[in-house]
Amino acid sequence: MSTTAIDIGTLVVSTPETCGGRPRIAGTRISIAQIAVWNKQGLSVEEILQEIPYLDLAQVYAALSYYHANRDEIEADLAAELAEYQLLEAEYRAGNL
Repeated sequence: MSTTAIDIGTLVVSTPETCGGRPRIAGTRISIAQIAVWNKQGLSVEEILQEIPYLDLAQVYAALSYYHANRDEIEADLAAELAEYQLLEAEYRAGNL
């Protein structure tokens, strides 16, 4: 039986024109941050695969590995997104939007 090895470095990409340049699973618009958030909320890898059935096991594990290797970067992105959301929500509540 012949198998082709996959370079796991090809499973996560970041391009300026997609997802704001945030790291994502190659060939998708699923960000590493989204996978990390679901995992932090308690979803197992198998449950994440149920949420996004077109991903495979290697892609989800690559995303989680990338998150753990670059935790400060991903957490900073998540904090910035939360701050932007809170600012927009405050503007909306104040009737400014």
